Amino acid sequence: MTGNRIQVARRTARWSDEPVRAADAMDFWAFAAGAANVVMQLSRPGVGYGVVESKVDSGALMKHPWKRARTTFQYLAVAVLGSDADRTAFRDAVNEAHRQVVSAPGSPVRYNAFDRDLQMWVAACLFVGLEDTYQLLRGEMTAEQAEQFYRSAWPLGTTLQVRPEQWPPTRAEFDGYWDGMCAQIATDGMDDVVRDYLLAMIALKMINPVVALPFRSLLKFLTAGFLAPVFRDALGLSWGPGRQRLFEQLFLFVAFVNRFLPGFVRQGGSHVLLADVRLRVHRHRRLI
Repeated sequence: MTGNRIQVARRTARWSDEPVRAADAMDFWAFAAGAANVVMQLSRPGVGYGVVESKVDSGALMKHPWKRARTTFQYLAVAVLGSDADRTAFRDAVNEAHRQVVSAPGSPVRYNAFDRDLQMWVAACLFVGLEDTYQLLRGEMTAEQAEQFYRSAWPLGTTLQVRPEQWPPTRAEFDGYWDGMCAQIATDGMDDVVRDYLLAMIALKMINPVVALPFRSLLKFLTAGFLAPVFRDALGLSWGPGRQRLFEQLFLFVAFVNRFLPGFVRQGGSHVLLADVRLRVHRHRRLI
């Protein structure tokens, strides 16, 4: 698994040995890994071209970045914290948009947003992102806790079309799936079209340059730090021991602060996003 997951030598000590679930990972600090997760997802060509060539203008990241960020984080909140009714409503909204995401005859890559294998990959990336940020903030899990966390994260995919049987049945078998997919990415590399799109995203080309300037270097640093070597190499981002030490020291400090924040502060943003979904459903407003 070396090279396929972020390697962190210095982690915070475990908070407790209590049972865990994916909902515990929804601290607002985890949003710092958002851009890195997009990179991971789009590393698979079918997902990458599906996003780059998407005809759904209202959800285009490079045209409507704030709306896309809202709907992405709302999906996470609904899948991890929401009820069955919340998930059904969001699934219907996403399905409506996904009907338009189908490769055209001239596309170099064949894709369909309803492809369960592609959706499984996206869900796997979301799971890996949640697990990585959770362990940075709350310490490494025991094998039993890792299994609990993994099983509780399945709605990341089953909220859409991924079937429960598509998820590898155990956490160890998930590693086999993940390593196999990462090996394919390492072999095939990343398409220049998708790479240019992602580098533009990291450079915040989609927002006002004056607003973007103070955050561009920070976003690039956080994105590279939250990427495993296989994804950094595919994207062409540089990294080294000095930056790795700085990244680890940053999250040791963040984890220390996070320990003393009450739950409603740490996870308040996710619950606000979920409440907004429910309000939109009640008022018959568009979710995405």
